[in-house]
Amino acid sequence: MSFASRAREEIAQRSLQKDCCVRAAAYGFACFAKYFDKGGLVLQTEQPHTVQLARELFARCGVQGDVLEKQRPSGVLYEFNIREPEQVVRMHELFGTTGSETSLQIDPALIRCQTCVSAYIGAAFLCSGTVTDPQKEYNLEFLTARTNLARDFEALLAEHEFAPHRTRRNGVNLVYVKNSANLERLLRFMGAAGAAEEIHAQKAFKQVRNQTNRQTNCDTANLGKTARANAQTLRAIRYLQENDALETLPEVLQQAAAVRLQYPDLSLTALCGCFDPAVSKSGLSHRMKKLEALADALRQRVEKGQEAEP
Repeated sequence: MSFASRAREEIAQRSLQKDCCVRAAAYGFACFAKYFDKGGLVLQTEQPHTVQLARELFARCGVQGDVLEKQRPSGVLYEFNIREPEQVVRMHELFGTTGSETSLQIDPALIRCQTCVSAYIGAAFLCSGTVTDPQKEYNLEFLTARTNLARDFEALLAEHEFAPHRTRRNGVNLVYVKNSANLERLLRFMGAAGAAEEIHAQKAFKQVRNQTNRQTNCDTANLGKTARANAQTLRAIRYLQENDALETLPEVLQQAAAVRLQYPDLSLTALCGCFDPAVSKSGLSHRMKKLEALADALRQRVEKGQEAEP
């Protein structure tokens, strides 16, 4: 089962006690259904628990509807509809609509309390919402062909500080939430506490993984830097050695060169402990740079001498 399906199942299993909240949830189904007009209501989904909940909520409001199953090549399509003329009249009386409205907007009188808001948004999600698996990205969205409804719905989410955005995609209105913290809060608000916990756990996992990756990248960069520095010093020491110049240097430089040749892969910090007595990192760094400078100076003299030869 996908993450979105688990979230829908949680929301569908939520129990509503107050009559106003039951009506608000039924109103959410009506607003975001495929059809809601003078001919009745049609809600279609691939989730059987969604149509069962819609039938139960409308029945509690005194409106009877039917649930159908339609076989398709891709799977079963479940439909909840209200088409009987008498039931259609009751439905519109319940919501104070006629079905002939030129545009559908949210009636605030049908959403009376905080739980009503939660029930309405949850029903909207069951009808037309989806949420991306948090392992991929953070995104929750609602789709509707009704522009004024989308505008009102965005305002409703904004009023409760979920920071929604609205756009159009292929001629359909899209209201979405992308911020992970707001998405987590919205899922919990709709009744999908388990899905919200999954997002919270995934965020924690990503933070640990990103921190580990940053540390690994830092360590890798440091290892590369150390290897390049060691190789540069070793080349200088070997050049001095090949030109019989190493034994002419002061004892401290000869000792530094000998220890570096003995331990070519150690970092400068680790190499400090190989001296008796131990030397400071800054002191050893100074000696290594001195060896490199002497090798460069010798190389320049040799090159000039070769150029001066007839």
